[in-house]
Amino acid sequence: MLGLTEQQKTLRAETRTFLDAEIAPLMPAMDQEEVTPPAVVKKLAERGLFGAVIPKEFGGQELDAITVGLLNEELGRISFSMRDLIFVPSMVTYAIARWGAREQQEQWLPRMATGEVIPAFSLTEPNVGSDAKRVETQATLAGDSYILNGRKKWTTYGQLADVYLVFAACEGKPTAFLVERNTPGLTVRPMKGILGARASMLAELELKDCRIPAKNLVGTVGFGFQAVASAGLELGRYCIAWGSVGLAQACLEASLKYVRERKQFGVPIGEHQLVQQMIAEMVANIKAARLLCYEAGQYRDAGDPRAAMHANLAKYYASRMATRVANDAVQIHGANGVHPDYPVARYFRDARVTEIIEGTTQVQQVLIARRAIQQGDLLD
Repeated sequence: MLGLTEQQKTLRAETRTFLDAEIAPLMPAMDQEEVTPPAVVKKLAERGLFGAVIPKEFGGQELDAITVGLLNEELGRISFSMRDLIFVPSMVTYAIARWGAREQQEQWLPRMATGEVIPAFSLTEPNVGSDAKRVETQATLAGDSYILNGRKKWTTYGQLADVYLVFAACEGKPTAFLVERNTPGLTVRPMKGILGARASMLAELELKDCRIPAKNLVGTVGFGFQAVASAGLELGRYCIAWGSVGLAQACLEASLKYVRERKQFGVPIGEHQLVQQMIAEMVANIKAARLLCYEAGQYRDAGDPRAAMHANLAKYYASRMATRVANDAVQIHGANGVHPDYPVARYFRDARVTEIIEGTTQVQQVLIARRAIQQGDLLD
């Protein structure tokens, strides 16, 4: 089983049992209503999940990369929105723990570890997506404050967040700032009708003459993309890869149950060879993606500089795999596959999102190909 430790196996099993019993039954309504209720946030907080990547000195669990991956898989298996709730904020906590000033760490990390404060990663803009070095939001130094003006879009759990890690151009350089929800001039607008991960409570932010203390600068001016955003995106891509495996696993489990029960032409449809072919493809591709994720986790735990590229590779393969598996799961379910009474309809919508967030499939292709052409070390 991937060489997992007994502790990792136990944590995964306990997390699965908890999610299946306490969260999974709530997901159809949450998806339909496009909301994550406070009671669900509280349940997840009580499990200590918000502190997964936060150092122990600040009340977190400081889990190794493989364990973080396993949690992403289990959360992705029951809902990609729940994966978003725990591990998109982790992109912020990871950035603060790694690049933030001591005062920022002491102010924010203990409360983020308990779920008392929910952070959001706010990078994408209406006109700026993967070309994040060219953010249009502006930050200007004014005495002991910075004045921020601009717009952000697609901020995951932006409706719920208490503080935002906002990326803005300062002196012409991408720079990261912490912006609290109650900052005058900050307007948060809910985004509804999203294709997948509907309970992720996306928001658009408008910053109009938002004055924040200079101490809310994370790192230094110009440090925003090269370090803070890049580190967050690397963690995000790694987590999405594992979450995609969990999503595909859910598709497989639903399909196996269905092919055993559904009968056509006098026999369970699992006895038909074309259905067996789809099941076999699911099993093989999920296994392959999980191994790529595991390898990426080993690189992260070893502190190997190639970890980022292996996260890109895992995210690229696993997200595309999840889309294919979800497509086949819907096909296996036939007309039932497009009805909300069956979970594969939601899985299909969620899977499509995995190929877009934290860098599209095409962005990953470019990064992987360039690395292979220039250095050729992806098989090391």
